[in-house]
Order: sequence, then structure tokens, then C-alpha cells
Amino acid sequence: MKHPVDVHVGKRIRHRRWMVGMTQQQLAERVGIKFQQIQKYETGMNRVSASRLWDIAETLDVPVSFFFEGLEGDAAQTRVAGSAVPGDIMSDKEALELVRSYYAIPENQRRRLFELARVLSDSI
Repeated sequence: MKHPVDVHVGKRIRHRRWMVGMTQQQLAERVGIKFQQIQKYETGMNRVSASRLWDIAETLDVPVSFFFEGLEGDAAQTRVAGSAVPGDIMSDKEALELVRSYYAIPENQRRRLFELARVLSDSI
């Protein structure tokens, strides 16, 4: 049976890996393991040892604490603009792709897009 903490840590590994645009294979090679092990970590099937989590954190350029952020409120639902949004919206691949695309836009255009999104969300 999967432990909820292992599942949460795995989701956070996947989240960060997606954010930096890294494949499971690339992460595995940099950490010195097989990509199948990364798959098992990300699904919570296998626990990540402290030393391995340290290596993953260094590779993904985050503190180890990153993998435990949001652990207590993980199952919470938040009301946003009249619809339910998961408490951990960044576990959604589409949301991660949107964020990556957003930060690829030049800063002055990004600011205007942000203001447009804010205006549109207020009108709903």
C-alpha cells in the first residue's frame, strides 16, 4: 500500500522535473539510477531514501524541503472563480505547461497578458 507522504513526494518530484523540462531518463542519468526507478518514485510505489532525495533535489535545483511543501493541505479543494481547483494545481500537467509557456514570453508582454487574465477572471 502506498503511503500518502511517498505519493506526495513523488508528485513533487514529477512537478519539478516537468517545470525544468527534464525527462525521467535525464533525471535518472544525472542521479545515477534507471528511469524505471524515477517512475516508481513519482507514483509513490517506492520510497525515496534521504540520500537519493538529496541527489534529486540538487539535480532539480531545489531544497529538499520543496518535496514536502503543501503536504498537510494536499487533499484540500479551493474555490476559484466559481469552480473547484485542486489544492495542488501544479500537479496538473496542463497547468505546468501553461506556467512554462507563460515564463517563456518576454517580460513586457507577459505583464500585459497577466493584466488581461486578471481582467477576464474578474468579469466571470
